Parts: sequence; C-alpha cells; structure tokens
Amino acid sequence: MHVLIIAQYFPPDMGGGATRAYNIAKGLTLNKVKVTVITAHPHYPHGNIPEKYRWKPLVIEQKENIKIIRTFVPPLPSKGLTNRIILFLTFIITSLLAIPLIRKIDIIWAANPNILSIIPALVYATVKKCPITLNLDDPWPEELYNLNLIKKGTLLSKIAETLASLAYHKAKIITPISPGYTKIITQKYKINPNKIHVIRAGVDTNKFKPIKTPKNNNKFTILYTGAFSIAYDFDQILKAAKILQNKDPEIQFIIQGGGELAQHIKNKTKTMNLKNVKIIDKILSREEVAKLLNQADALILPLKNFGKPYLGISSKLYEYQAVAKPIICCAQGQPAEYVKETKSGIIVKPGDHKALAKAIFHLRDNREIAEKLGENGRKYVEDKLSIEKIGLQMKRVFETLLMYKTSL
Repeated sequence: MHVLIIAQYFPPDMGGGATRAYNIAKGLTLNKVKVTVITAHPHYPHGNIPEKYRWKPLVIEQKENIKIIRTFVPPLPSKGLTNRIILFLTFIITSLLAIPLIRKIDIIWAANPNILSIIPALVYATVKKCPITLNLDDPWPEELYNLNLIKKGTLLSKIAETLASLAYHKAKIITPISPGYTKIITQKYKINPNKIHVIRAGVDTNKFKPIKTPKNNNKFTILYTGAFSIAYDFDQILKAAKILQNKDPEIQFIIQGGGELAQHIKNKTKTMNLKNVKIIDKILSREEVAKLLNQADALILPLKNFGKPYLGISSKLYEYQAVAKPIICCAQGQPAEYVKETKSGIIVKPGDHKALAKAIFHLRDNREIAEKLGENGRKYVEDKLSIEKIGLQMKRVFETLLMYKTSL
C-alpha cells in the first residue's frame, strides 16, 4: 500500500497538526506501508524558514523511511487571520508542484490544515484516480468561531461552512482525533456515521519515555511546552505563579515554545515581577522536548476558557503521559474526561488560578500520588496509543476502504 499524506504542518513545525501527521506517517511505515508526505517548508509558528529551504519551490528528503516533499510558503509568522490565509492559499497552490513526482498511490490522507487540505487532495485524487480520506484535528469553522478568528453569519463563515460540507462529503472516510467531533460532523453536516473512524493522535513511546534525571529534591517544577497560541491561557499560569512565589520559592515554572503570545508572556512576567517563571522562547526538536519533559515534576495543559467544553484532545497530553509525569489539566470537556478516565492527572477549572496553585501544592506535597498518576498515564499510552498501534488502526481503515473500492 502506498499512502500520500498532504500536510502543510509537519515536523520540525510545532503544534498538534504537525505531531498528528508525523505520528500517522511513522506509524504506517512501522506497519509496512509506503508513505509519501507533501508538506510545506518548515515555518510554523514563527515564519523563520531555514536557509536550505528558503525560496526554493521544492525540496525532497528521506527521513525515517518517509519520503518528504517540501514546497514553498512565504516566511510569514502564523499570526492573525491575514497571514494564515496567505500561508494556506500558498500551500494549496505549491503542493500541486509535486504532482509529476508522485507515482502510483493507493489512497490519500488529507491531514492538515483542517478542511482546506481537501482542495489539493481533490486534485491529486483526480489525477491519480484514488480515494481521499480526511483527517480532522479541529472542526473548522467551528473552532475558528471559538478563537474569534472569524464571526458567525459573515460571508467568510458561509464560505468556510460550504467548504467544510464539501470536504466531509467528498472524503470517503473521515478520521477525527476525538469522539467529540462526531456530533458536529453527523448532525450539522448530515454525514453518515459509518464514514467516521476516530483515531487518536497517539505518541512515539520510544521517543517520549521516562528518563531518570538528577533532581534537586527541594525544587518542584511545573512545565508547559508547545505553541504560544491564543488557544492557551498563560495568564492562569502566571497568576498562580504569583501566589506560589509568595508562599514557596522552591516551586518554579518553565514555559517553553514559540508563537504569537511570546511577547505577551514575557511582558506580563516582567510586569508581575515573577522570579519563579523561566521562559524558553525557542523551538526545540522532539528529542529535546522529550528530554525537557523529563526534567519537570508536573506538566500542565492550560486551555483557555471559551465558555464551552472542549471537544478535541491535544496531542500534548499523550506526550505528557508517555514520560510518566502527572498532568494538571486546566480544561473542561474531552481533555478533562480523558485525564480522568486514564487516572493520569488533576482537573482544574480553566481560568481559576487559585485552584491551579492549590493543585500544584497537592502534587508537591503528595509525591507518591504524583508518581502513581504518571505511571497510569505511561501504561495507558503504551497499551493503546503508541504510534505503532494507531498506525495499525489507520492501515486497517485504509484496507477496508480499498477492499470496498475493489469490490465495486
């Protein structure tokens, strides 16, 4: 089987979309599937495209048994709706430059960006005469409404909903990362539930694993790693840090990543005179991230309170679990339900910095409980969500689709 993955975001890009695309690509190769990825030059979220790619129409690479064809996008940060639209449209066009380089393929997995990836996928499907499967990291435009990037009832929202309907109907299979998205797809867009196969993002348990590191027993470190995006409430972390700074100087925070809120986080940390917060405004490799996670005592997912439960589950949670650290999940909905189900962390109401400070004290003062939560998370992802297992799930979905196609 030869699978073509179309993904604007792919490592070393940050974010759940890039992680999801890589995990499926790698998981498929581990299950003896040939994989070609068409992606953009590394650019997310900062827009700093490395010199070896900059202004080149195509760059072909081979990494971890995956053929990667990278295509041009402009060096723009993923900040604001205008920049994002320019990047999306550019990739849609330049991704088609790889058509002459693609031989026979059996199936297309349109990974990201959400919904928009259906456009180049339709072109490739027409030329190569193969079916399309559609990934869904977040339901667009519904998620864009939550982030206030576009407003309901506008011309842009109507175009987005029309494109979403087209994408869902044209795809033979839809593979959302969370069961929370099923209701939107089936009810709002009238999609047959039989087309939907929930396959979680998973995690590379060989790359993300517990590592014994020297510890200063007096210190207790809480870490966030990932995109500095508007989906996260860093103010909740900083306000909790202020409380804890006055009560226990041995508790410290590390906030690592990059993105549009980087300057806001730095300014607020300085304004609040926080001595217990360290900001690492730097994009790290996945190996470096795994090492950093192991240096923390607890890991935090600080989702912003948009007034409704979250339907998706961040791939960050699986990486947190894989290194066997307790999770502080500041969220409602699917992330909270998942952490509760897997007994891998503490749930805190999003935005409640006092409750966050209390949860940190609880973990600091109950190290055995913290250790048990971490062990529970590691066992769960090992048993159910390694990239080998999710790759096998995806392969079986593809095989069923191809078998049905052949029988027609």
